[in-house]
Amino acid sequence: MDRQISNGVKVALVHDYLNQYGGAERVLKALCELFPDAPIFTLFYDEKLTNGAFKKRTVITSFLQHVPGVRSHHRLFPLLMPAAIETFDFNGYELIISDSESFGKGIIVPPGALHVSYCHTPPRFLWDGSQQYLRDTGFPWLIKKIVPFGLTYLRLWDTQAAGRVDHFLANSQFVARRIEKYYKRQARFIYPPVALREFGKRWQKQDYCLLLMRLVPYKHPEIAIEAFNALGLPLKVVGSGPLLASLKQQAHSNIEFLGSLPHKQIAPYYAQEQALIFPQEEDFGISAVESCAAGTPVIAYAKGGAKEIISQGGLMACSLRTKMQRV
Repeated sequence: MDRQISNGVKVALVHDYLNQYGGAERVLKALCELFPDAPIFTLFYDEKLTNGAFKKRTVITSFLQHVPGVRSHHRLFPLLMPAAIETFDFNGYELIISDSESFGKGIIVPPGALHVSYCHTPPRFLWDGSQQYLRDTGFPWLIKKIVPFGLTYLRLWDTQAAGRVDHFLANSQFVARRIEKYYKRQARFIYPPVALREFGKRWQKQDYCLLLMRLVPYKHPEIAIEAFNALGLPLKVVGSGPLLASLKQQAHSNIEFLGSLPHKQIAPYYAQEQALIFPQEEDFGISAVESCAAGTPVIAYAKGGAKEIISQGGLMACSLRTKMQRV
């Protein structure tokens, strides 16, 4: 974004936690450009894991910053996060913008302050994805019997936290419908910013498809791995996450894992790929937009935000699950 917003209003930015650099963090970066003097309030922060994107910003963290292991295993600490997010003091701020997909919207702001929440999604692990979350955690049997009680507490808190927001913005029409379903609130949708000009250069096509994502259970990277194992076609995987080790064990020799790459290094992969593989139900899907901007088609699971980006027929929209059944 080229234009800065500065009209004397004291602004604060809120983000759930900064221990990765994905789509939500890129939205936060754009907000930082709009509000260059606004501090970032976040539960915990790791400069290295965010590729130094916020090293020049004032970042204010909660007590979770000092809890051992939280930055690498934050999914083990959800019960601490409501209390942590509520400890931030926003006295003196007139506009607070939370860029959130979980706990950031639960801040408590002073009377007279305006809280606008750019919501990437109501947290899936609490709502429509809670059963999948329990299956994927790998917790022992006894812990899995106890976890639902914690999830019930977090659902109650999440509903209450949504009531504190003055105005919701959603990152897609799909998410706006989810906000209405789970929070009974109306939300306008504003698609995330994407620097399309970065992907305008044309490269010679090479013989591979690309899978680019955080390797976490709800994104279902294993579907792509299984499909390309069966097809025997070249696949390059960009990204890291808790599933990396198991996916490497599952993958055949035609699949190459490149790890996490700086954003500026990804454009050539988009331009040279035959297609981007998009097997997940995504809330929006910045990588799909980037692939299209590079002139490359997308093979997508036809649900969620992908249906707002990709038109069947114009580009290749299909279910990889269906493709698997045909192999």
